[in-house]
Amino acid sequence: MTERHAILSGSTFEEQIGYARAVVDGDWVHVSGTTGFDYTTMTISDDVVVQAEQCLRNIEAALAEAKCTFADVVRVRYLLPDREDFEPCRPVLRRYFGDVQPAATMLMCGLADPRMKIEIEVYARRRIPPHGGAMSDRAVAPVVPVEAFEPPYYVAVFTTVRTADQSGYSETNARMEDLVKDVPGFLGMDHAQTPGGLGITVSYFRDADALTQWRTNVEHRAAQQRGRAEWYESYTLHVAKVERSHGFTRAEVPSGPAAG
Repeated sequence: MTERHAILSGSTFEEQIGYARAVVDGDWVHVSGTTGFDYTTMTISDDVVVQAEQCLRNIEAALAEAKCTFADVVRVRYLLPDREDFEPCRPVLRRYFGDVQPAATMLMCGLADPRMKIEIEVYARRRIPPHGGAMSDRAVAPVVPVEAFEPPYYVAVFTTVRTADQSGYSETNARMEDLVKDVPGFLGMDHAQTPGGLGITVSYFRDADALTQWRTNVEHRAAQQRGRAEWYESYTLHVAKVERSHGFTRAEVPSGPAAG
């Protein structure tokens, strides 16, 4: 039987109307139209850009509970009463979806509450099969491991179990991945996540100085502190020196002439 369960956000609208923030149906995650209310206080900003940010934070929390991320989103719909409000929101939307590029539709329509200036609905397809398998955390392209380098070099293995509230995690994670690329001696990074929620990130550095530079980076240290405060139930970090390394890539088999 296909796995199906509902995800609730605590919004009073869900109880009053009778719906779920999201429904997981097998590999598919259907996130309801989500507005800019902060569900902990049931308050909403008058600024459409702030509302858009809050919409996406609410959606991000639902996706995290469904064991997926914005990288899994295949379709998004934007609903706005005023077409003039859409353009100011574009930088926010691009920040969340620019690398993913899901199918998208923008509709003009009235919303349930006059305070609502934007509503966002997404469909996602999880790359974690319900009963096994693994996934790369952000990858949209086919998964390819980091190449084997000439030893010696260093690896940092960061293993995590995340909390249910992942508000702001995707943006910070993307920023860290961009930032570490500027560290002289950074070689690459691999990601994986188990169906049970265990996340593993392996970072490769040419020498100990490169690893130290990344460890002491101010933005990285701030992200670590926020991770301990908000995003991680637990984590471990293992640092090791690699003294032997090799790899393998299957050669492509040339396709023969078509039969017929």
